[in-house]
Amino acid sequence: MARVPIIEFQKVSKRFGTLQVLDQVDLRIYPGETTVIIGESGCGKSVTLKHTVVLLRPDHGEIFFEGQRIDHLSEKNLATVRVNFGFLFQMGALFDSMTAGQNIAFPLLENSDLPNDEITNIVNEKLRMVGLDGVQEKRPAQLSGGQRKRVALARAIALNPKVILYDEPTTGLDPVRSDVINELINKLKRELGVTSLVVTHDMASVNRIADRVVMLHEGQFRFDGPLAELRACNDPLVKRFIEGRASEQELASLGGGVAR
Repeated sequence: MARVPIIEFQKVSKRFGTLQVLDQVDLRIYPGETTVIIGESGCGKSVTLKHTVVLLRPDHGEIFFEGQRIDHLSEKNLATVRVNFGFLFQMGALFDSMTAGQNIAFPLLENSDLPNDEITNIVNEKLRMVGLDGVQEKRPAQLSGGQRKRVALARAIALNPKVILYDEPTTGLDPVRSDVINELINKLKRELGVTSLVVTHDMASVNRIADRVVMLHEGQFRFDGPLAELRACNDPLVKRFIEGRASEQELASLGGGVAR
C-alpha cells in the first residue's frame, strides 16, 4: 500500500530578484518521520520551511497538507491549517515581556476557549515534557540559551500539533545543550507521534535525529534518502558537505594571502 504524504510540494518555485531559490521542486513529507533538510548557508532551507506553512507563497507550483491544497488559501483560512503545526524558530522568538509560562500559554489563549486552570495544567505538562518544570515565572532573560530553546519548544507543542518545524534548532548552543535538543526532537516523535521537518547544517544533529535527509543545492534537491544512504553517498558535493570539506576551487580562491 502506497504511503500518503502529510505535506507535499508539487513543482514549487520561488525567486527573490535574480536569485532562484527553489526551482520546480517536488517534496513529500510522510507522517511520523523526521526529515532533515541540509545544504549550504543561503541555499533556501528556511525558505522551504516557511513555504510549508505558507509564511511564504510559491511563485509557481502547489503545496498540500493532508491532501488539501493550501498555498492559495486566504490568511483567515490558513489559520485553521496552521494550528496543526508547531514552529521552533532559530533563536526561539520568545516574548521578552512575558514569563516562560505566559509564552507557552499564548497560542492556547489565541486559538482555544480553554479555561485558565486547564491552560495552566497544559503549560506545566509541556514544561515537564521538555525537562523545565519550575521555570514558569521566569522571563527569557533569566534563562540560558538552551533553556530558552526548550521553552520555545514547549510553546511549539502547546496545541498538540501534527507537525513540528525546526529552523536550525541547535544554533548558538554548545555540543552538550545541542544534544539535549536533539534528544527532545527524538522524544517528541516517539511520545507524541509527530512529524518533524528540521532545517540544519549541524551534521552531528543530522546523525542523531534523521530518518531521511534531503540536500538542497542551487534550487534543487541534490540528495533525498535515508540516513544510511547519505553516509554511503558518492556524490562529491554531498560528500564534501557531510564531511565539512571545502572544494579545491574554494581553497584556491583564498590565494596566498591567508595567514599561516
